[in-house]
Order: sequence, then C-alpha cells, then structure tokens
Amino acid sequence: MPPAYSLPLPRCAVVDLGSNSVRLVVFEGHSRNPISIFNEKAVLRLGRGLQDTGRLNEEGVAQALTVMHRYHLVARAMGAQPFEVLATAAVRDATNGPDFVRLLQSRMPDVPIRVLPGTQEAELSALGVVCGIPSADGILADIGGGSLELVQLEAGRRGLAQTLRLGVIRLSERSGNDPVKARALAEADLATVPWLGGGAGRDLYLVGGAWRALARIHMAQTAYPLHMVHHYTVGREEARDLTGVIAGAGRRALERLPAVPRRRIDDLPFAAVVLRRLLRATGARRVVFSASGLREGWFMQRMPESIRAEDPLLASGRELGARYGRDSTLPPHLLAWTEPLFAAETPETKRLREAACWASDIGSHDHPEFRAEQAFLRVLRQTGIGLDHHARAFLALTLAMRYEAEADAEFLRPARLLLDVASAARAERLGVALRLAYTLSAGTPDLLAGTSLSIQGGRLVLRLHEGAGVFAGESVVRRLDRLAQAVGLDASTETVGGRAA
Repeated sequence: MPPAYSLPLPRCAVVDLGSNSVRLVVFEGHSRNPISIFNEKAVLRLGRGLQDTGRLNEEGVAQALTVMHRYHLVARAMGAQPFEVLATAAVRDATNGPDFVRLLQSRMPDVPIRVLPGTQEAELSALGVVCGIPSADGILADIGGGSLELVQLEAGRRGLAQTLRLGVIRLSERSGNDPVKARALAEADLATVPWLGGGAGRDLYLVGGAWRALARIHMAQTAYPLHMVHHYTVGREEARDLTGVIAGAGRRALERLPAVPRRRIDDLPFAAVVLRRLLRATGARRVVFSASGLREGWFMQRMPESIRAEDPLLASGRELGARYGRDSTLPPHLLAWTEPLFAAETPETKRLREAACWASDIGSHDHPEFRAEQAFLRVLRQTGIGLDHHARAFLALTLAMRYEAEADAEFLRPARLLLDVASAARAERLGVALRLAYTLSAGTPDLLAGTSLSIQGGRLVLRLHEGAGVFAGESVVRRLDRLAQAVGLDASTETVGGRAA
C-alpha cells in the first residue's frame, strides 16, 4: 500500500459559468501572483437564444450538467477547498436560471453556487485586472457571451461600474447577426454610460476570451516575439485598424487569418464592433489585454491584505528564488552590492534590479550546460501575472547573462526585440555583475560581505578583505574585466586587511 499523498500547498478552485463557456481553474498556494495548476474550458453557449426565448439553451444546460459533474470530481480529487461556482449573465438573466441553479445544487449540495449581479461581476473582474496591473488607470471592459462589464479604474482603485447587454452572443442575436446593426446597438448602449469619456488619453483594459482572440490575431500578424496575451499592448490606431478588418471580414476571410481560434470565428466580428465603439467612446490612447479577470479576482479576494498589498513584480522574484534558489537571505545583499553600478536609477528600474536579485539563483539546480537558456525561458515564460512584457524580457536577459550566455545567442532574440538599447545594456550590466558576485561568494552572504564594488576616479574597483575567503583568481579577474567593459571603465582590485564588518 503506497503512503497517503499529502498536499504541499493549499488549493482552491472556482468555476466561471458564463454565457458562452464554462471554465474550471484550480489555484495552488497563497500568492500575490495566482498560480493555476489546472485550467479546463468547455464551450456550452448557455446564452444562445436567450435574447429571443428568455431562457437558457436546453442543449447547453444538458451539457453543463455533465461538465459540472466532472469539474466537481476534479476539484475534490485535487483537494481544492473551497470550491465555488460563479454564474454570470446568462444564468442571472434567464427565466429558467433559478431552476438550473437548483438542479445543479441538488447534484452538488456541498458546493456554493453564486449568481453574480453585474456590479459584483465587475468588481471581481476589476480586482483580477488590478492584481496583474496594480497601477491600472483608465477603463476596464470585460466582455463575455451575455454582457459587457465596464469599470472605472483610477490608479488601481475601482470607481463606477455598469453592465450592458453587449456580450458577443447577445449582440449577435440582438442585431440579427448583422455587424452593421450591431455597431448602432453598441454605440447607443455605450452612450448611456456618461463617464466613459473619462478614459481619454488613458488605457483601455480588455478582459474576455473574444478579445484575447483578437490579440492573438494581431500578435501573429506582427510576428510579435512573445506569445503571451497578458499585458499585450496595442496603440489606438493599430487597434482601430484591427477591429476594422475583423468587423468587415466574412467567415471565409476570418478562417484564413493566422491564429484564429475556430470556436471564436462567429464571435470575432461582434467583439471587434464593440471594441471599435469603445475606442471612440473612451478616447483611449491604447488597449492593454489582461488574462486575469473574474477568476483571479475571486482568488485575490480570499487572500489576506498582507499578500494583496505586495508588489507583484517583487513577489514573483521572491517566489522564483524560494522555489529554485539556494539561500533566500542573499538577494538583499546582492541589491546593496550592485547599487554602485546604477547611480542614476529610477524607482522602476530599481524594482527590476531588485526582482532580478531575488531570482538570480534559479539555475542552481539545472544542468551547467543549459543554465543560461533554462533560466532565460523560466523567467520569460513564468506565470507571474504582475510582469509586463518589458519586465519579463529585462529579467530574462539579466538572468541569461548572469549564467554567461553568449551575447548573440539565438535564444535571447525575444528579449532583444522587446527591449530598447538602453534597457538591454542595463540588463547585461546587471547580469554580468551578478555573475561576478556569485563567483566571489559561492552564493552565500557571508563571503559576499568580504567584498565590495565602487567607482573611484573613473575606475571600477573591487575591494577584497583578507581572511574573508575571497581572492582575485583568474575567473574573478576575467569577470571583473567584463563588468568594467559593460560600464565603460577600467578595472582594478584592492586587498584590505581584516574582514568586513
């Protein structure tokens, strides 16, 4: 008999029961960056026909019972507690919605099923977006099959909210599947929200599968180097051009576009219509796509304030370091040790440097031949939702250079394309400095304390304390010279008596 399996971290699970699809997500741990360990979606189109009949689609209801039975068993088998169901527009608007909920509840008596009012759906979506983009400022638009939730965001704080009947399925049915009529309906509905104009010159944050599909099409068209929708950002005019093409294309033309998800083809013209009308109504300067929304908002609502208040970028670095590194006490010392090299830092660039210090030992357990590439990919593709694409590229390039990647290595290409010249140079300088620090210290704060860096009279000076277990051997000299080259200075070493305090 094998030993009983014990869960290393707490798990919780939520089902997002929407008008178009139903999705189960299982989260693991208590984290500022929600970690999803299971994510499964089924397209049921519960809201199909709701506009005409006022009822949930009967075929969708039958499928939902089967899918929800599976999700219940999956959540329980994975030890997820709590496990909750969040039902949105279709269930709350349908005349047979209460009957459907009662039927579900009879089959899952121990599972809370919450039918969210539009305002609460908007609140959770906003919390999910702010979880990934703490300083979000502008208008949030979360599109589903049945409704569109709009929320004011003021520097990460939620303001007014409103729900409109502009989900892609409902708009298609309201317009008789005519994108031209849909445009007039969207324009009229959006005109009832007087505060949308407050988004002028700010960002429009987009949540929802139909809009993520638009992002993927644009990424494929532009050969974008990072295939990750979350934090993908498109300027106003590019977004208008994209929506114009999609809204006016027939089904055959849409099928020929790269990266078009087949199940979204019927929805895409209506998602494009709503987005184009939103750009006009808000005057937004750009659109920012968010992969975090209602489900992540539900997760964050459960977290203590101490976790919710953390900086997601730094939390991501700390979590990577704790999972893969050797000594969690070293990173603060690395931050102080590298400071002389970055005298002209802004608060934002210092945050990036600190996150890199926290994550700087994540290749310690990898094969030596592949540490640079493995660390690069691990950082670039990590699950942390608080990292925009610039941060991912900066940290990935820094860690690759920390493990002595060749500057022209092909695997570095995505980061090179995402970073400007100054940012790439700063990442390289930090990576080379971290490599020197680890060479000197063996990854321990005790040995690092016997060394220091300074810039004196146009020279980069490495000071070594006698008796501290450090000396200027060949590898130290070589890496110091490389660092000096990166900062445009000559290098020298000094040995001083006694161990540093």
